[in-house]
Amino acid sequence: TPPRPEIMMNKILSALTLATALAATNAHAQSAPARILGGMLVGSNGMTLYVFDKDEGGKSACNGKCAENWPPLAALDGDQAVGDLSLISREDGRKQWAWKGKPVYFWSKDQKPGDTTGDGFNGVWHVAR
Repeated sequence: TPPRPEIMMNKILSALTLATALAATNAHAQSAPARILGGMLVGSNGMTLYVFDKDEGGKSACNGKCAENWPPLAALDGDQAVGDLSLISREDGRKQWAWKGKPVYFWSKDQKPGDTTGDGFNGVWHVAR
């Protein structure tokens, strides 16, 4: 007797679910949140990342309005530390990437990859290197 259609459909759906999960895992594993480019740390979008002198002990001191101007490099649930990139918890409970223990941020005024207009801002913001 031929297999019942509902059994075949369940097998197909199980195979598709597994294939989708594996593809998502592989895509996530291949995409680093940041990399060194031209001697500086940049996000996966190519935009410059910065560190803040007022951050201490692996905690972000940039919240509220500060975080609007200096958006944190956000981490996703399930992200894992790799090399010099680690994860910290922000004041609001969200996760943020840190470089060599220092939380990293974008600068809202940078317009395109390679811009470093936030370097030296108020004497406390610096390109992450």
